[in-house]
Amino acid sequence: MEIVYLAAAFIISVAALTTGFGFAILGGKLLETTARQPELGDQLQTKTFIMAGLLDAIPMIGVGIAMYLIFVVAG
Repeated sequence: MEIVYLAAAFIISVAALTTGFGFAILGGKLLETTARQPELGDQLQTKTFIMAGLLDAIPMIGVGIAMYLIFVVAG
């Protein structure tokens, strides 16, 4: 049963790590594009917030799957 706990920890850690990279890339591209075309700043910011919301769903799904593994499969 310990392998289930390791799998859950791996799922959560990979989801958090990749989300961090995703936010870093998203923020960098926003700054880069806004610096090139400042007149599109408001539109880009709105689209970036929408993408950030979608990107934030990934670790939430991972946590849900990990909780399922811990409480249903291992329990």
